[in-house]
Amino acid sequence: MSTIIGIDEAQARLREIILKLAPDDEVVIVENNRPIARLLPSGNPQPQFGGCKDMLEIVADDDKHLEDFRDYMP
Repeated sequence: MSTIIGIDEAQARLREIILKLAPDDEVVIVENNRPIARLLPSGNPQPQFGGCKDMLEIVADDDKHLEDFRDYMP
C-alpha cells in the first residue's frame, strides 16, 4: 500500500512513520505536489528464481586444485 505525505509532516513524524511500515508498504514524500523520496521497509528481499544463473560452473574433474593442499592433509 502506498501512502503520500508532505515533507513537513514526514519530518515531524518520521520515527512514527518508519515504525509503522509494513512489509508491503511504501511512503512517498512530496514537496509542492512532486514526489521527492520513497520510504520502504528494509526487510529481507524475496529470493528470485534463477537469480544466480551462470554464476557457478561445475567441473567434472576438479581434483587438480587439491595438489596445493597436499602438505596440509593428514
